Amino acid sequence: MKLEQAIQSTKFKSEVQKAVLNTLYTAWWLKTVMSKELKEFGLTHEQYNVLRILKGKYPEQMCVRDVACRMIEKSSNVPRIIDRLELKKLVKRATSQIDKRETVITLTQSGIAILEASTRILDKSMDDNRFMMNCEDAEKLNSLLERLRKTEE
Repeated sequence: MKLEQAIQSTKFKSEVQKAVLNTLYTAWWLKTVMSKELKEFGLTHEQYNVLRILKGKYPEQMCVRDVACRMIEKSSNVPRIIDRLELKKLVKRATSQIDKRETVITLTQSGIAILEASTRILDKSMDDNRFMMNCEDAEKLNSLLERLRKTEE
């Protein structure tokens, strides 16, 4: 769907403004698509992101601060997300052996299983050409997006 149809507007200050709005709208759309897929597993995209971050360090533990630094959405309330994952028995929380003031988290076997299952579904939706993008297009898009964020701090 064209941006003009999606937001029901054709008036943009410039192509740059349109591109920025298009990027924001597309990010929201992708988040919605992923959220629908993850709902089947009882996960939010933030919870899925935490599970993926923890899997990257598994079997090592990670402190909450380090998880928060790696989140896609930096404003996420990581302790609350971890609380919910712990209630679902997908992560385990403990006190750090090195610094007793620090809480560390690790994946449980259930967490690994649900992460693998949900990742298979998400990967399948990308592989079935749902996003109508080949590798060359993806490389161009990645390059443009990284250039857009070049001033990111």
